[in-house]
Amino acid sequence: MELSQESILKRIRKKALRPLKIAEMARNLSIPEPQRKAFRNLIKEMAAAGKLIKIKGSRYGLPEEMSLVTGSLMGHSGGFGFVTPETPDGESDVYIHRKHMKDAMHQDRVVARVHSTEYNKREGQIVQILERKTTKLTGLYENFGKEGWVVPTEDRYFHDIFIPARNKMRAQNGHLVEVEIVSYPTSRQPPIGKVTHIIGFSNDPEAQVKSIFRKHDARLDFPEKVLRSAESIDETIPKAEFKKRKDLTGKTLFTIDGAKAKDFDDAVSLDSSASGYRLGVHIADVAHYVLPDQAIDKEAYERATSIYYPDGVIPMLPFRLSNNICSLKPDVERLAVSAWIDLDPDGVVTGFKFFNSVIKSCRRLTYSEAAASDDPEETPSLPDEIRETLMEMKKLSRILRKKRFKEGSVDFQIPEAAIVMSEKGTVEHIGLAEHNWAHEMIEEFMLCANRCAARFLKEKEVPAIHRIHEEPDAAKISALRDFIKGLGIRWNAPEPLRSVDIQKLVEKVRGRPEERVINVLLLRSMKKAIYSPNDIGHYCLGFPDYVHFTSPIRRYPDLATHRLIKTHLTHKCKGPERRLLLGYITECAGHTSWKERKAMEIERDVNDLRQTQYMADKTGKHFEGYISGVQSFGFFVELKETLVEGLVRMSSLTDDYYIFMEAEHKLQGQRRHQIFKIGDSVEVRVVSVDIAKRRIDLALVKKL
Repeated sequence: MELSQESILKRIRKKALRPLKIAEMARNLSIPEPQRKAFRNLIKEMAAAGKLIKIKGSRYGLPEEMSLVTGSLMGHSGGFGFVTPETPDGESDVYIHRKHMKDAMHQDRVVARVHSTEYNKREGQIVQILERKTTKLTGLYENFGKEGWVVPTEDRYFHDIFIPARNKMRAQNGHLVEVEIVSYPTSRQPPIGKVTHIIGFSNDPEAQVKSIFRKHDARLDFPEKVLRSAESIDETIPKAEFKKRKDLTGKTLFTIDGAKAKDFDDAVSLDSSASGYRLGVHIADVAHYVLPDQAIDKEAYERATSIYYPDGVIPMLPFRLSNNICSLKPDVERLAVSAWIDLDPDGVVTGFKFFNSVIKSCRRLTYSEAAASDDPEETPSLPDEIRETLMEMKKLSRILRKKRFKEGSVDFQIPEAAIVMSEKGTVEHIGLAEHNWAHEMIEEFMLCANRCAARFLKEKEVPAIHRIHEEPDAAKISALRDFIKGLGIRWNAPEPLRSVDIQKLVEKVRGRPEERVINVLLLRSMKKAIYSPNDIGHYCLGFPDYVHFTSPIRRYPDLATHRLIKTHLTHKCKGPERRLLLGYITECAGHTSWKERKAMEIERDVNDLRQTQYMADKTGKHFEGYISGVQSFGFFVELKETLVEGLVRMSSLTDDYYIFMEAEHKLQGQRRHQIFKIGDSVEVRVVSVDIAKRRIDLALVKKL
């Protein structure tokens, strides 16, 4: 008989009615004698993987039959945690009280026994640690005689790491260090570690940023081989290359980017007539310079994306490429992959064509300059031809935008913070990020080009790295419906929920006091967009098929899309080639999705750090804000002018005993019935700022 983990699981579910010893299970499942050694090994492998659980008496059983859950532990600063099941079963995560943690650490793969379920919430205890996921972490070194302790900077790790004298290197009190765990915690001893790198002193802003990079294993420096390869690339375009491409160097086209940007991926052009528009989207031809499986490509694949933070960037490509040879700088000939996109007066795409080109951007515009182009007094140096083109582009982009939202795209209205750094590397100011019609215009043109790229690959029958966004979780949407109903807002959306129904709600609450909180809760109800070999569509954009094409300097999936388009400009993809590509596409989609999540974590951590640095000298000051989240331990407040978030702890609310009502996103006092719910405006005072842990504690002054 065939022996595999899946076949054994099927037979156990069907025939084994209780936990059994391996020999009993072999007899029960009628395993032939010659296969019993292999069977024994498979059972042990499955137990190590958490697919089976070993209990007293060396018996093995199915986790679900013993109220057991296998999953990843998410630690919390309060010492408790949640186990997220590996196999989603429609039920909630399992809450683990601090006394039931069994020495597990944040991110460990564990088995938890569920011992109570109340109000759709499961509570349990960890019974087995299957795999230790954390091998190293960063933290603050503190002397303790000849030995020392490392306090993790991430407070989800609630064990301090003991450092024997022989393992401390030359760490001093107050150093930020990287520590390798050599022994994990038990009931009798704390985790033991070894300092492997001294990052710097904890009061050094640069060391604080470096500790985040080391925590996430960010690839800061390029290998010498990669840098040498980049230096060897000739910036000059050979005449022979011109003959292979369409010459657009005389075309009026330009870039529009942020004021600090140097990696210009895209340029745009537009021709308009009574019959419609020809939109030109011209993207840097990175694929011409970065060839598959060569040193630069391998490093770019590992990085998968550029990482942007307030005072810098960790680029996917060496700066010689990202900021120079590939960047579509003004008045310089550059290789591009261009798309002519023909649209009728209503914004409907009537045709498109992709081709290799040579371009010369005639202007490097910022978003602010482009947005001010309709006022000649503000932009006197702007040539009339560019100004007129911008006005036509603005007109087309508004047609496209209106059409897109009508067809199902969701327009979440959530402001973003802009962190301004000084030349000394300190936070000078935090305010709201600018967002004007020029941002929206470029967004529409890039979305249009990406959709055409997806259509092109589909027509050529080429496997693609699709950008997908699945439907939101039904349970989260159900809870959101109840919350919105409690606000007195009618939302008669059908089930299953369509993206167009979400957009109708967004439009309905626009300008109302509830607008911010509903937009935030809607966004939190959505799943993460990822890359996939399957074209299941993009829910929030309302697109049936979508790929990333427009940013090959900073995103590897876009570079892969360029290669696929360039290879198939003249022919369709055949069977053997399709099978070969599909394996590569599947692997690439998984890897780049994971690296994108890591990049977002780094960007979020650096932003949190810069926010706490900014607030460090504001202890005792009062600010207005709104409640952005409610938990059993207190509520978070986002400050209005800076979007900095801090925590008002439950323990600081001494006027009453407050009950956490999760479904309603609120705390309610038992005696005075005072309510603090998400969206409420409040005045708070800054109590303390912990830069190392990136934590801001607030005290409530009053509700507004």
